[in-house]
Amino acid sequence: MKVSLTDTGKRFNRDWIFRHLTYNFEEGQSYAITGPNGSGKSTLLQVISGSMQVNEGKVDFKAGTAQPKVTVESIFNHVSICAPYLEVVEEMTLKEFLNFHGGFKPFLPQMTIDNIISIIGLNKAENKQIRYYSSGMRQRVRLAQAIFSDVPVVLLDEPCTNLDAAGIALYNQLINEYCKNRLLVISSNDETEYGFCDEMINISDYKK
Repeated sequence: MKVSLTDTGKRFNRDWIFRHLTYNFEEGQSYAITGPNGSGKSTLLQVISGSMQVNEGKVDFKAGTAQPKVTVESIFNHVSICAPYLEVVEEMTLKEFLNFHGGFKPFLPQMTIDNIISIIGLNKAENKQIRYYSSGMRQRVRLAQAIFSDVPVVLLDEPCTNLDAAGIALYNQLINEYCKNRLLVISSNDETEYGFCDEMINISDYKK
């Protein structure tokens, strides 16, 4: 999967969040979008996901060298995203939620729901409603539904939010074991979350 931005710009009202951004995001590579809080990192990540349109320039999605362009309407089939502002279904248990999510996006081959629950260390809470989870437990669930989805593009927005030391270690394990051959983009201003990335894009370099 390849995502190409050509002279792109995004604004809200009269304020440009970024402008004249040209960049190719390639499968098998990891990228960090950095910058101060409120600088537009999450906005750029949503543009890459296809969930937000740009005001100028163009964004192209291509599934492979021999494949036609992927339409914006179908890009969701190729992308998973984890972000603190994305809610999980609190009325469901963890098992119910993962079953529900798997109905929309299948999990990686040979990865069962029981495997996922074991890997993220939530066996003892698998039948508890997510509403009773701590913030750190919820973040583990968000990471699981994004990273274990069988898609070529994984987008992570401040992925270690609310995680303790054990949770951060789990995050690094998931990246090392399940994201190597995918297109990975991390939006963050914390090097703990993106220090391993191949390339970095500072959103502040693309302000008007």
